Amino acid sequence: MGFLTSAERIVALALAEAIAPPPKPDITRWCEENIVFDERSPMPGPFRIDRFPFLREIHEVLSPEHPAREVTIRGSAQWGKTVSIVNPVVGAWHEFGPLDSLVVHPTTSAATEWVDNKWLPMRRQAPSLKRIFGDGRGDNKDAKFNQETLSRNGSLKVASAGSPDDLAGTTRRLVVMDDVAKFEMTAKGDPEALAESRASGFEDAKLLRVSTSQIKGTCRISKAYDRSDRRLYFVPCPHCGHEAPLTWENFRKNLDPERLHAACFSCDDCGGVISHADKEKIVGLGRWIPQNPAGDHPGFHLWRAYAPQRDWASIAIDYARVMGWTSVRTSGETEAAIAEKVEAETEQTFYNDVLGLPYEQASKGPDWELLRNRVENAPEGEGRPRSVVPARGVILTAGVDCQGDRIEVHVVAFGENYRRWVVDYTVIPHHIGDDEGRAALDALLKTTWRTERGLRLPLDMMAIDGGTYTEDVWSFAKRWPWSRVIIVKGSNSATGPVMVPQQFERRADGAAKRRQKRGWNLNVGQLKADFYTWLDKDDPIERGYCHFPRGMGDEYYRQVTSEVRVLKRSRTGVVTSSWELVEPTRRNEGLDTMNYAEAAARRKGWTSLTAEQWAAFEAERGAAPLEPQPDLFDQTVVVAPTVAKAPQKTKPAETSDWFGAGAKKGNWF
Repeated sequence: MGFLTSAERIVALALAEAIAPPPKPDITRWCEENIVFDERSPMPGPFRIDRFPFLREIHEVLSPEHPAREVTIRGSAQWGKTVSIVNPVVGAWHEFGPLDSLVVHPTTSAATEWVDNKWLPMRRQAPSLKRIFGDGRGDNKDAKFNQETLSRNGSLKVASAGSPDDLAGTTRRLVVMDDVAKFEMTAKGDPEALAESRASGFEDAKLLRVSTSQIKGTCRISKAYDRSDRRLYFVPCPHCGHEAPLTWENFRKNLDPERLHAACFSCDDCGGVISHADKEKIVGLGRWIPQNPAGDHPGFHLWRAYAPQRDWASIAIDYARVMGWTSVRTSGETEAAIAEKVEAETEQTFYNDVLGLPYEQASKGPDWELLRNRVENAPEGEGRPRSVVPARGVILTAGVDCQGDRIEVHVVAFGENYRRWVVDYTVIPHHIGDDEGRAALDALLKTTWRTERGLRLPLDMMAIDGGTYTEDVWSFAKRWPWSRVIIVKGSNSATGPVMVPQQFERRADGAAKRRQKRGWNLNVGQLKADFYTWLDKDDPIERGYCHFPRGMGDEYYRQVTSEVRVLKRSRTGVVTSSWELVEPTRRNEGLDTMNYAEAAARRKGWTSLTAEQWAAFEAERGAAPLEPQPDLFDQTVVVAPTVAKAPQKTKPAETSDWFGAGAKKGNWF
């Protein structure tokens, strides 16, 4: 015999549930109840705060009940900022009560990447998010960039900083700006200011900025961190208990290039060695200490040395690769993986992604007269003549700039450890659209250059600027395979990779063609800054040293040092940088073509070849030719023992040596 449940009891339980206050917001608790790392993670299994003890205080200030209106988190890449801070903050705030939230990414592709690969996987797995938003499966799929809660009492909007219209006309109590250092100014204003204004209608709003650093002087996250209370995570010395943060300066001081596996820190008080075996213990006992108590909001800086996913030896190896000390392979890495990794490991990338620090770019090159004198006043026998390639393993490329009445060409050899040797510079007095101009470039691609030991080397690749006279440039380039000729174009972006492929090319009727392997956009700001950094080095065997031949002339050195990086502050207070001519009368084609030649060398693997591959280049291109090629005046005349005859005058053969001695007529080389 069954019994019916009391209707009064059911109503009472429902009323009690309805009027019960929400649980106290606790982002750390939310992480432990909802995050489970799968087998693809370096640390699979449920989230445990004892693995990430430095997150407790960050979670506390990000709680809806904490009075801080702004929070800034600056740090290195790949220690879990998205999965353990951004996603949990959004989830915990929505769990706490009705909410409209906004997450802003620097680009639409970055926003799509976050939704597809970070947010939706967690939403399908985390119990709290499934209750609030659903699992995103089935026929009732909501919009990707505007997700509404199941109870229709809140929404999550995902926007791009590059699309100001997406930020307008919306009011949000929680605003998260992910990778804010990569936000760039738009014609409609500053996207960071627009995102901040979305929360201006709420007294209890929260603004969260999360990012790695970018370039010093213009970095948004560093600007926000500098006006915060600048908290650093102090850890105790395992020997004496003295507390101090783990700093790059301390780590670099203890780094031994011959013992990278033994990378460590040392105590500033007792001098004791702090090894990686001590990390888990000391990080667990650490605490955040503000360095600027007068700051206007909480700000945290954390870099890879604290993260449990990577050991300290990996930081040492990354730095050694960047500095050219070694091409050591970690366990299980393939040659392709090494090439891809080294390509990404520029010095700026190391500072930004590993150290979490802003990178200070060179703002100008050395004085052109000092640079010229360094070359022309070298001791007798030390210089290299023009048009001669060093006898070593190099990649030989040309950078081409097209002007209305001429074509300028820079021929440069690039070698191991970021070094380069200028071979020659020439001006072709024809337009790229003329038959004579194209014939000259064709001849250049067919020409070989003599090394110091007599070997003849052809150009490995030519990079030609397609920013002007675009149709003529593409028409010429298509006469050659993309493995010999690429088209480059400077981009306005001051952040991001040095080279990115152009997504498509358009026909004359405006229709999009398929993606090309020939077209590339260049981050010319970073290329110029890196070149000026290397140009200032004075040790010929130092990483990045630039070698020049004798006889290049004053105008050449004026051109390769023709620009300076200038910082400008907009009316909204945002600092941006641009490259401008030192003097209005200076020409900059020499600097531009140097960048294009470097882009061609990068396409041929200049920054990604392993030590073994460079050794193969050395053996192939640093050797003497199998049969020495004698000079005309070195020929030996064999005289037969016969009666001498009167010499007969012969007409010398005509030559078309455009790129040798005969080139003086046209002043091309």
